[in-house]
Amino acid sequence: MRVMVMIKATAQSEAGEMPETELLAAMGRFNEELVQAGVMLAGEGLKPSSAGKRVRFAGTERTVVDGPFAETKELLAGFWLWQVKSMDEAVAWVKRCPTPMQGESEIEIRPVFEAEDFGEALTPELREQEDRLRAQLEGKPAG
Repeated sequence: MRVMVMIKATAQSEAGEMPETELLAAMGRFNEELVQAGVMLAGEGLKPSSAGKRVRFAGTERTVVDGPFAETKELLAGFWLWQVKSMDEAVAWVKRCPTPMQGESEIEIRPVFEAEDFGEALTPELREQEDRLRAQLEGKPAG
């Protein structure tokens, strides 16, 4: 199963405070473990919401809202995409993670939808399109 592992933002990360060298080194070692175990598919830190934008959808209307965004507890400071056998395995990996922020931190883990989750709504044509797009993303010829 794939899971998105989200590092929640803090007042410090939203203020643009960069991590200390020690934390960068500890995260680097943790990321090496994830890669060597075949767990990590992707991962990045995110700039503060002041550098971001949101697009609100209401019917055909699109409204762009510039950051920063008010609710820090709802924002992300970084993420990983992992391939794990179970949610329990993901939790075990997160428990091994260095504390990602100064002070209290929170990491959220959520399963990623797989094609099978969509049932009959994912027609053979849509499945073929999905497979073709994934192959393109991975740099492989479709087929």
